[in-house]
Amino acid sequence: MPEFPQQVHALLVRLEAAGFAAYLVGGCVRDLLMGRQPVDWDAATSARPEQVLELFAPDALPTGLQHGTVTVSLDGCRFEVTTFRRDGNYRDSRHPDHVEFTASLEEDLSRRDFTVNAMAMDRGGRLIDPFGGQEDLRYELLRCVGDPDRRLTEDALRIMRGLRFAATLGLAVDGPTAGALHRHRALLGEIAVERIAVELKKLLCGRAAADILLEYADVLAVVIPEIAPAVGFQQHNPHHCFDVWEHSVRALAAVPPDPIVRFVLLLHDLGKPETFFLDEAGVGHFYNHGKASAEIAQRVCQRLRLDRHTSETVERLVRWHDVEIPLTEKGIRRQLRRLGETDLRRLLQVKRGDNLAQHPAYLGRQAHITQLEQLLEVVLQEQQCFSLRQMAVKGGDLLALGLSGRAVGEALDALLDQVVEGKLPNDRELLLLYVKEKLL
Repeated sequence: MPEFPQQVHALLVRLEAAGFAAYLVGGCVRDLLMGRQPVDWDAATSARPEQVLELFAPDALPTGLQHGTVTVSLDGCRFEVTTFRRDGNYRDSRHPDHVEFTASLEEDLSRRDFTVNAMAMDRGGRLIDPFGGQEDLRYELLRCVGDPDRRLTEDALRIMRGLRFAATLGLAVDGPTAGALHRHRALLGEIAVERIAVELKKLLCGRAAADILLEYADVLAVVIPEIAPAVGFQQHNPHHCFDVWEHSVRALAAVPPDPIVRFVLLLHDLGKPETFFLDEAGVGHFYNHGKASAEIAQRVCQRLRLDRHTSETVERLVRWHDVEIPLTEKGIRRQLRRLGETDLRRLLQVKRGDNLAQHPAYLGRQAHITQLEQLLEVVLQEQQCFSLRQMAVKGGDLLALGLSGRAVGEALDALLDQVVEGKLPNDRELLLLYVKEKLL
């Protein structure tokens, strides 16, 4: 029997004691069967929303009454409690125009997206599985409940959710469901980009992300049209044995699941088709493809309405992904000044993934990247100066010398240049002497 937190038992017991049926449903049941600790706990009940509100007052909030959902908080644990329901017609490919409450748990489960999410469990651990979700988990299969065409056209976000579940849970998509995912991909154009971005981020960090990105490039291209030219685009370059899209996907899969790093690698070479040049020897070149890819990354991030920090970081790392970093402490300090520690570490991961997806003859580059990482640790451990925050001279010191306004910032930048380039030590007296002799 799966082990539930005490709050889960308390929730179900209180509903049952009041005469209502109550079950855990959806993702938490799936996770329990997979031996994973659920992040969210959802419950379904025969109680109407107003009855749930009264039963758990004052610890209940009407967060989705039109769909029968109440949020209940018990000892720091939050539950989405929804009344058994059947959905009306879906007129906008996203939401039912109305819902009707029902006394049937199976009817409630029948409206759900995939069989692995259409299971329920009572507080004794008994599984209710009318659509074979447990067996699909056993065979690592993702399958729509009922008719795939109906399920996906009802709510087009299920297309992205399906890809995300397949990628994160490592499930193979069954034939009819896969066909429907491809057929109805255009419906993603009707879904709010913010919702798509949430699913895409999770998909990219999934353990089977590469398989899904390769198989469903046409679906992803509805969201990111710039993907389409990269699919099947041969590079005609000795460094590469994959087309642009497969190279990008393999690079993404070769790094840890940091969402920013994986998003960078998804986009890092999408500028290659527009910068391609075939020389007289039949060798392909992509001059300035980093810049072109960065411009694409900027457009994609804006289109998906990603937050400003993520957008700027992704665009910057795509722009820098192909720039050579000298294997010197000065070279590391320069990059630390430009990017900071966090993003320099990300850039090195990007370079590692990029190289791992190249022709095996060039994998010796991994040793160079490892040396750069080791050199970074030396610079950081020695607390070598690469930022204004670390400078031995501050703005107040320059004001005391008579500088003012913009001249203070310009002088600090000039001093930091000298320190990063190794021309001056980070010593207060020597830096102030330099200001007096060179800048005043």
